[in-house]
Amino acid sequence: MAPLLVLFLPAGLISSLGLLGYGLGTLGRTGLRRADRRRRLRSGAALLGATAAAVYTWGLLHVAGAVLEAEDGGAGSSPLLPCRTPGQWERALTVVDYTVDYLPLRFVCETTDGGAYAAESVPDYVNPAALGLTLAAAVCLTVAATRESP
Repeated sequence: MAPLLVLFLPAGLISSLGLLGYGLGTLGRTGLRRADRRRRLRSGAALLGATAAAVYTWGLLHVAGAVLEAEDGGAGSSPLLPCRTPGQWERALTVVDYTVDYLPLRFVCETTDGGAYAAESVPDYVNPAALGLTLAAAVCLTVAATRESP
């Protein structure tokens, strides 16, 4: 699962920049005041989508850092560094492996008893912000598709 990070990080960056360029370019051709509602909604959806992709990519960078820490061997590497949660050292001592979940985005520590818990490597705002921005972009796009231009 972790090798997908190599694909998702550049894809997130490219999609974020592409949507940003589309959103600003569409408004820039006609101007904000001259643009009709449909064009403004499509541009807004693109800008919201660009922001959602940027926030998700930011979370992917945090997960990639946690993977790099987990793969780094040497002195002090057991238990895995990302799985060390302050105040819960007993739980960290039972960690045997890790996985990466992409929806919701998180670094998951697997324990010897078959359980798992999410490490605190991804900031708390990443998943709700990415979801909210994606839903807002979808609403803008839906309204733009159903709304008739004057």
